[in-house]
Amino acid sequence: MITEKHLKRFREVRTPFYFYDMDLLERTIEIVKKESARYGFNVHYAIKANANPVILKRIVSLGFGSDCVSGNEILRSLECGFPGHKIAFAGVGKSDNEILTGLKSDIFSFNVESLPELEVIDQLAGKEKKVARVALRINPNVEAFTHKYITTGIEESKFGINMWDLQPIIDFLGSAKNISLTGLHFHIGSQVKRFTPFKALCIKINEIQEWFNNRNIFPGHINVGGGLGIDYENPDVLPDFSGYFSLFDELLELRKGQQVHFELGRSLVGQAGSLITKVLYIKNGLQSDFVIVDAGMTDLIRPALYQAYHKIENLTSINTENSRYNIVGPICESTDSFGKFIELPETQRGDLLAIRSAGAYGEVMISNYNLRDKPGLVYSDKI
Repeated sequence: MITEKHLKRFREVRTPFYFYDMDLLERTIEIVKKESARYGFNVHYAIKANANPVILKRIVSLGFGSDCVSGNEILRSLECGFPGHKIAFAGVGKSDNEILTGLKSDIFSFNVESLPELEVIDQLAGKEKKVARVALRINPNVEAFTHKYITTGIEESKFGINMWDLQPIIDFLGSAKNISLTGLHFHIGSQVKRFTPFKALCIKINEIQEWFNNRNIFPGHINVGGGLGIDYENPDVLPDFSGYFSLFDELLELRKGQQVHFELGRSLVGQAGSLITKVLYIKNGLQSDFVIVDAGMTDLIRPALYQAYHKIENLTSINTENSRYNIVGPICESTDSFGKFIELPETQRGDLLAIRSAGAYGEVMISNYNLRDKPGLVYSDKI
């Protein structure tokens, strides 16, 4: 929550900047730790959501692992204190150098997405005289009912191994000398707001696991991915972590000693971050006036890329009457808009706006298009 103390500091800092509510972040990850521990579940934080070292060090301090999709994310994980044996490495296009990074770091698992990738890992592991632990990322063909750009678990997706490709992979694993199959991995998409797709995922996992067991293959862990969404319209509300973890405990049919792993990103950090921006100009428009701010799509690309909604609040207006505005940035692109027909207290030059729920896929996707400066960083526990 943004307080008067925070506002006083905001007025002293050059805008735009990301503000992180560290108390909310800590409360969120404490809840996740408590609810997952009820069932002995393992949680890896998905670094791609936010790779800020301050955030990562806070998360690792509570014992979470990391979920990486690049070699540099593995290195950042290690730098911030995540042990190699808690690092999972996913991604449909791992380069040789990235695979070598994972091998040298003795990571928990390579989440493999194709037979050619498996062959390359086997070759590289042999050269390094190592045995690579792998989990097969299987496409369960479960519709996540989310944005088409962040749906990953259907047959048309580039991600994962389809069921009809499994037998050649199993045949190859039978002769591979430098690979140990340790798990099965699934991920259906991001910003999944309903539990129904996760229920369908559990049913599919049970069926697929039976397919493996019938072939005398008994993976040591099941990685169910992540994707739990947040409420962008109500940024002070946290996800239902209790219901989420209990669903998997109830519906997954595990074998004796089998572990369950999760890869949560957005739901851990999303609500803890806001992009703070200053109003530069109010410009007359036909249906509503434009509020032109100093933050742009280079600082938070989600609205331009996904047509994503973020709640916007005027932090400093003293006016009691509301008006509707189009909130736009300074970038030389028509898509540089944070929201249309947004109702705010009457707004003027110099007001500070908060674009909420920006802790995930905000800072980590910053660009310097138009040669823009990067936004600053402010942390609640440093004010």
